[in-house]
Amino acid sequence: MKGLLLKDWYVMKKYCRSYVVIAVVFIAVSLVSDENMFFIFYPCLLCSMIPITLLGYDERSRWVQYSGSLPYTKAQFVCAKYLIGLIAQIVMLTVIGIAQGIKMSAGGNFLPDDFIVLMSLVLIMSTFASSITLPFIFKWGVEKGRIAYYVMIGLVCAAGFLAAKYFNRNLQIAMQANMVLTALVIAGIGAYIISWYLSVVFYKKREIQ
Repeated sequence: MKGLLLKDWYVMKKYCRSYVVIAVVFIAVSLVSDENMFFIFYPCLLCSMIPITLLGYDERSRWVQYSGSLPYTKAQFVCAKYLIGLIAQIVMLTVIGIAQGIKMSAGGNFLPDDFIVLMSLVLIMSTFASSITLPFIFKWGVEKGRIAYYVMIGLVCAAGFLAAKYFNRNLQIAMQANMVLTALVIAGIGAYIISWYLSVVFYKKREIQ
């Protein structure tokens, strides 16, 4: 498993540098814009798509076929992708949290409840994005499963617009009063776990050609 993670780390350092630049740009824009939460959501969404990028390079280089001769199971191959995606999302969520915390403090409107709701929304969005997309990728491959990624991007754009409007209408009060936020966080984490399991099942049954 360590070898798979190390291999993905090397590939990510070489081919995913642009992700860092894009994430920095979006975070910078989110600090000066309150109109669309898409600028806050997208960096974590981008990190959640890193496993797809890595899988794409694996398939194009035919490393997927080569890995069959290595002492790794298909389940370990899937787990490595989910773990590296999870680590990237956690790192990005931390960076976004620090940036938004500084923004709220500088504006004199930092409220712990507001901050928790905002970070929870980002967490929910990124976990659901990975959960919905990855099983399709592992079942059909990157090329055929890529449509799920584009659908997810469209959903996030719409969700970012709607969440911005709803957030301005005291979203944190509604969620805390009805325990909706806690339920959504649990659902997001649960969806990620279920997605992980489904991806393992799908990939074990997939014929590697």
